[in-house]
Amino acid sequence: MINLNEYFDGAVKSLAYENGGKSTVGVIETGEYEFGTGTPEIMVIIEGELSALLPGNEDWLHFKAGEKFEIGANQSFKIKANRATSYLCKYK
Repeated sequence: MINLNEYFDGAVKSLAYENGGKSTVGVIETGEYEFGTGTPEIMVIIEGELSALLPGNEDWLHFKAGEKFEIGANQSFKIKANRATSYLCKYK
């Protein structure tokens, strides 16, 4: 089954699905957002680019299409997108 998720008044939308594990694929509109995790996640940038302030870091890291980063369970992180960016998030 495919489920629609919407965050930040629709500025971030994703489709959740199961394929040997839970994943979401979505789009982040221009803006700055803060997310929290319940389980470990791997976020892969599909198209576009964004900056992320990851737990334990003081500096924003830049990620472009084809790059990924990991977040541990029960963490929060910030994302800045300067243009619409698509992503795949895999949950461990």
